[in-house]
Amino acid sequence: MYDGVSRPPLFTLARRRPALRVAAVALAAALLTTGCGSAQQTAEDPKAAAAPAEGFPVTVDNCGVKTTYDKPPSRVVTIHQHPAELMLALGLKDRMVGTAFPDSAVLPELAEDFEAIPELAKREPSFETVLEAEPDLVYGGYGSAFAESEGRSRKAFADAGIDTYLNREYCDKKQVTMKDTYDEIRTVGKIFGVSGRADKLVSDLQRRVAEAAADVEGESEVPVFVYDSGDKAAFTAGGKGLGTELIRLAGGRNVFADLDDVFGDVSWEQVVERRPEVIAVYDYAGADSVAQKKEFLLSQPALADVPAVRNKRFVVLPLTATLVGIRSAYAVEDLARGLHPESFR
Repeated sequence: MYDGVSRPPLFTLARRRPALRVAAVALAAALLTTGCGSAQQTAEDPKAAAAPAEGFPVTVDNCGVKTTYDKPPSRVVTIHQHPAELMLALGLKDRMVGTAFPDSAVLPELAEDFEAIPELAKREPSFETVLEAEPDLVYGGYGSAFAESEGRSRKAFADAGIDTYLNREYCDKKQVTMKDTYDEIRTVGKIFGVSGRADKLVSDLQRRVAEAAADVEGESEVPVFVYDSGDKAAFTAGGKGLGTELIRLAGGRNVFADLDDVFGDVSWEQVVERRPEVIAVYDYAGADSVAQKKEFLLSQPALADVPAVRNKRFVVLPLTATLVGIRSAYAVEDLARGLHPESFR
């Protein structure tokens, strides 16, 4: 999503030389210890030392960047929270050497594992900070993970010998759906050689979504306004983002589904005209708190007659839950309970 200049290769080589020297010393020591017998055995059977991992190589085309993995990545840095949660849900904690930019509370069942992984930065880490973790793969959640203007372009990482993967939601897709969530999980599972786990996770999430949708089947659609932020205008979810489908699956209708974008600004007069019955408040780090957002909406005289404001009907969703990742399935259930509470009594 950002443009800029990547780091020159000489800088990268200078950063990595100490690690290469250490590796060379370790290799020499190992050869001295094992003696000539092992060397002879390898020479007789060269395939024994270079046998590919089962199911590999794997080639993935991600946002136009084609990468071939000869074996599963073993040292991964995730930038943004939803890639980290996806990896943990696939049982890949042992492959993770760093996380960055947590923007909401982690799912309770993943919290202990998440806390055990070093946090590299509160927001996007610098290119140098990522290099210090010596990853073989960087998995980004938002386009800003690979901001060229901040020296973190995918080319800069490639020049350093590090593979990259970007959440498919930021591959300039025209429409994001739950299928993208399932495809993302399966692709990550393929990269790490855990396709069986990925299929099981997808089945579990599909079941969760189906059960929530069944609970509100036959109920009248509830008009929903998504409030992300803004005071002079309202920054809301448009029809191209995953949020619109989550609302639909939960028995609602995004009143700004006709906005031809993932997010966009609308006027408060438009909000009043569309008379939402529920307001979905997006919660994330670095913005006003949910309490502040509610207080702002409730204090605006122009909104006083909007049904959702008059009846104080709010549903709070972590922004992470509205993105391509494992949280989206949970969001359907949370939304369904907020839109149709009578169906869950």
